[in-house]
Amino acid sequence: MFTGIVTAIGTIRRLTPIGAGQDMRVAIGTPPGWLQGVALGASICCSGCCLTVVAQEGDLFEVEISAESLSRTTLGGWREGMRINLERSLRMGDEMGGHVVSGHVDGVAEVLSVTPENGSHRWRFRLPPGLARFVAEKGSITVDGVSLTVNEVEGESFGVNLIPHTTEATALGTLAPGARVNIEIDMLARYVARLRQFEGQSGA
Repeated sequence: MFTGIVTAIGTIRRLTPIGAGQDMRVAIGTPPGWLQGVALGASICCSGCCLTVVAQEGDLFEVEISAESLSRTTLGGWREGMRINLERSLRMGDEMGGHVVSGHVDGVAEVLSVTPENGSHRWRFRLPPGLARFVAEKGSITVDGVSLTVNEVEGESFGVNLIPHTTEATALGTLAPGARVNIEIDMLARYVARLRQFEGQSGA
């Protein structure tokens, strides 16, 4: 589990096709010392996607990504030199600074606009079909692994405000309109929707 509080920005160092070219092995560079204590098999949230460490050397770790994950997330568009958001898995006693994040991507959204608004910027995203019902004003959402508060929802789009610290401390600041981002809906919203569905079936 994760919290959506990015603790480092990693850099894609190497992409190697595996599994007859359908899967991918990726080497990711990290800031000095960030990997201290990370063991093989550990989970790291990489721009919103929970991946398993299969190799590690110095300040670099490697992960393997299946064709399924490549097709359902933005990971299939990774290129060498790209910067990505990183968060190590939550440990007992760690501060819950954001909200509960599983690292399981629900869909890919598109950046619609970035507009200055006082001391911050208003970002608007277009959700893939079917996800808008899980997004609520003042609720939580995870965008490329970053826990954010929803300001408004209009149809299939939603908006958030990003302060300068967020764009500087994460890779979100490298994005522009037209970019694609990984979205994970709030886990609470998921279970509420499932409960309502079950109640509707029981009352039929």
